[in-house]
Amino acid sequence: MRMLRRWFRRPDFDHEAFEEGLQRSLERFHGDLLNYPADGPWDEVAYWDPLSAVRLFGGGVGDGRWEDRSRLGVPGPFYAGMTDTGLNGPFYLPAHVLSSEEHCEFVYRQPGDFRELAALVGVAQMEPIGGFNCDGDDHWTPETVRAWWHGRDAVREWIAAELAGVDGRNDPEALRGYAAYLDDGLEDYLRGYVFWLTEGREPGPDEPLPTL
Repeated sequence: MRMLRRWFRRPDFDHEAFEEGLQRSLERFHGDLLNYPADGPWDEVAYWDPLSAVRLFGGGVGDGRWEDRSRLGVPGPFYAGMTDTGLNGPFYLPAHVLSSEEHCEFVYRQPGDFRELAALVGVAQMEPIGGFNCDGDDHWTPETVRAWWHGRDAVREWIAAELAGVDGRNDPEALRGYAAYLDDGLEDYLRGYVFWLTEGREPGPDEPLPTL
């Protein structure tokens, strides 16, 4: 990272061209996602299993270690362990990925449809040191999901500190999006996820979900 900063400070470094290149790359990434459906059978269930479709993308998503994941990441199959400091996730996919205080990335919104899955797999596959993984179902239990949910005030405190700070790792709108998700949406997702972990299947449209 220090070498990269020295490169940016070189008098012959073309910052404008660099930023234009990043913007074109971002536009290509999100343009490619339009090839994947956002509407589908996942709209009918409280929890959709994204792993049923991961194999369609090939190449895996990385080999991140469960022990290295951030406490800030939401329960679910996808997470990140050790990642580099390039902030690819927060740049390309701020609606799902943020950077922790350790400058490693974490997943704060699990994919809820095929397009979101394609986006998250794409970010995971471009991570230079392969720090993402999707074996969270092998580690989370209904009890640990509930424990994470009941400790979510620590996440709120982190978000507030990030918004008040000057580090600039994360887009403020993405941070506010995470806070809003804690208030509206995440509880329903986690109730569906606990059902999945308990029953080993997606809940039907009218099935009662466990409480947190």
